Amino acid sequence: MVATEITIDTIYTWPQTDPGSLDPPRTGNELQVFHVAVAFLQEASVNSVDCDMHLEISQTADKNARRVIVETPVDTEFCSARKNIQAQLAKHGFRLDAEHGGELPQALPADVLGMAFEDFDHSAIGLQRGSAQVATVWELHPATVNLAP
Repeated sequence: MVATEITIDTIYTWPQTDPGSLDPPRTGNELQVFHVAVAFLQEASVNSVDCDMHLEISQTADKNARRVIVETPVDTEFCSARKNIQAQLAKHGFRLDAEHGGELPQALPADVLGMAFEDFDHSAIGLQRGSAQVATVWELHPATVNLAP
């Protein structure tokens, strides 16, 4: 698939709907691959439930900028992408594994490639979904993240 260039601001224009179930078939934007050439990685953690990497990206380096969640799954085909982002973060003194992660001290320029995914409102079941700066259920998942050199 050829990736469509987008921005964080573009993702925020996508309508948010109730997917109707926890695992509906992908439709619309979810059938496309997107590339975000200008993003800033703000937060990185490993989900304790499914072991996916959850990363939060924003359009600017501002720590209060609105963010989108990017997920890199634990699945075998994403092993190299997971190791790559862990190694890149380690060069910045940030450890990312099941016990370490969280808000980065400063935002890092990043490049993101992934499929759109409309998640559900986790607050409806009493769970938090990302930081307070995440105000959309749209994600890029599965996705890969590369930090700028």
